[in-house]
Amino acid sequence: MKTAEDIIKTKDQELICVGPDTTIFDALKIMCKNKIGAILIRENGNIVGIWTERDLMRNTITPGFDPKKAIIKDYMITNLKTALHTDNVYVLKDKFLGLRLRHLLIEKSGKYIGLLSIGDVIKASLNEKTRELQEMNAKMSWEYYENWRWKKK
Repeated sequence: MKTAEDIIKTKDQELICVGPDTTIFDALKIMCKNKIGAILIRENGNIVGIWTERDLMRNTITPGFDPKKAIIKDYMITNLKTALHTDNVYVLKDKFLGLRLRHLLIEKSGKYIGLLSIGDVIKASLNEKTRELQEMNAKMSWEYYENWRWKKK
């Protein structure tokens, strides 16, 4: 069964980060360029926060919010949620649903090795189910059941 680390390896994408003094507007440009829904904030080599599309939605209705002037450190989420690199797709789905999140940082040996979205995990889960079905179909043929009949004597 696929683990968080397996899924990260298939993504083949590095962590995309900005500094804490980046404007929301500049962060959005990076997110659009990389086609991602969340961006990490790195300070002094450490990931200190995350900012997502959902945060943009919430921030937009805040009085006086201007994405060209707003600094990401003032709006980022600092209570980072993580999963272990060994967590399988079922554990990951449970975390996403239980914590009501769309993104999880993946941790290995005290370091973050990647960021997974719920979409990444659902895709991996569906691929796993497809593979299992193909294996079962290769082992069992419907031909036997379709041609099986009681023979009249």
